[in-house]
Amino acid sequence: MATIGLAVAPDLIHLLPLMIAAPFAANGLEIFTAYVNASPGFEPPLSPNLNQLTHHLHCVMHSALVAGAITAAVWLWLGRLWVPLLGWWSHILIDVFTHSAEFYPSPVLYPLTYWGFDGIAWNAPWFMSINYAVMTIVAYIIFLRRN
Repeated sequence: MATIGLAVAPDLIHLLPLMIAAPFAANGLEIFTAYVNASPGFEPPLSPNLNQLTHHLHCVMHSALVAGAITAAVWLWLGRLWVPLLGWWSHILIDVFTHSAEFYPSPVLYPLTYWGFDGIAWNAPWFMSINYAVMTIVAYIIFLRRN
């Protein structure tokens, strides 16, 4: 479970400021929903502070340098690799190739650079269809193997 939690954490953590601010803004839920469902160029306007905070949290959580430093620290502390961290690493690896330069490229070398690989946009309909089909097949195989 920890591996799955760490696999989704990079996308959830950068949304935390929006989730916290939403109840206090007149149209907070609407902005949050628009942000989560936004397409390139159609992101809702955010306050400068909220925009910077969500942006930097996204960068931190999608950085191989940050993940590497935390993995090394945990490894030194435990004396071994903590396997659930592979969930975070898998998220970074997948996002590098499934985010276009137009919309949240994964800045794998942050904080040294904001550069991100120009991959396939994950929200392209054809890609989403393949992605959900593969996830369904994998879930079905896991279900069959456990029963």
